[in-house]
Amino acid sequence: MSSKLLIVVALVSLPVWTITAQQGQRGDTLLGDPSRLTLHNVAATRVQYRGRDAIRLVPRVEGATPGTAVHTIAVVGDTEFRDGTIEADIAGTPAAGADSGARGFVGIAFRVSPSGDRYAAFYLRPTNGRANDQLRRNHSTQYISEPEYPWHRLRREQPGVYESYVDLEPGVWTPIRIEVNQGVARLFVNNAAQPVLIVSDMKNPPDSGRIALWIGAGTEAHFSRLRVTPAR
Repeated sequence: MSSKLLIVVALVSLPVWTITAQQGQRGDTLLGDPSRLTLHNVAATRVQYRGRDAIRLVPRVEGATPGTAVHTIAVVGDTEFRDGTIEADIAGTPAAGADSGARGFVGIAFRVSPSGDRYAAFYLRPTNGRANDQLRRNHSTQYISEPEYPWHRLRREQPGVYESYVDLEPGVWTPIRIEVNQGVARLFVNNAAQPVLIVSDMKNPPDSGRIALWIGAGTEAHFSRLRVTPAR
């Protein structure tokens, strides 16, 4: 068996912020060990991508129950999180053979339930960032709260409130920062001083939960330099 194949396991590990502080590498050591991930409908491998160690995620939804929501996430260790800051570098592209609706969906989920089917998330649609269609550009970033508030419900009920424009390039390392404070969450992209998306009424309860790497359908994504700073 290739050393790049990941066996799906759940291991007890130190919180991300503790590992980061000990290693001094912004969480690279954590992401370099896929055995710290618990997978839900994804396959994960350790790879070199654009000059750095990274985790590659692709959907793996064989056997999913037809008509049910399929959550494609990789939960990171014992990352109990309620409020604080999450930082990561992410890159997403439509996977080979993906349909025309694929956008390279890639992001971070937080306050993830033990079952993996309840969480909040911010994600990017990288191919929208420089599209010639302005409406597509306006859908470059997205907030969701699964399972009650997926993107299509939020867009239908409150258009433009939970998504926004930001300049993006598919497949390029893109730094993001998520700040969560009780019922308010903010997304920062490309080291910007100002958030590109503010959610002042998070739809999920203010419970704590895990952090997860998140991808959407038809996506090949890479993740690196995850760092979590809990609120004090």
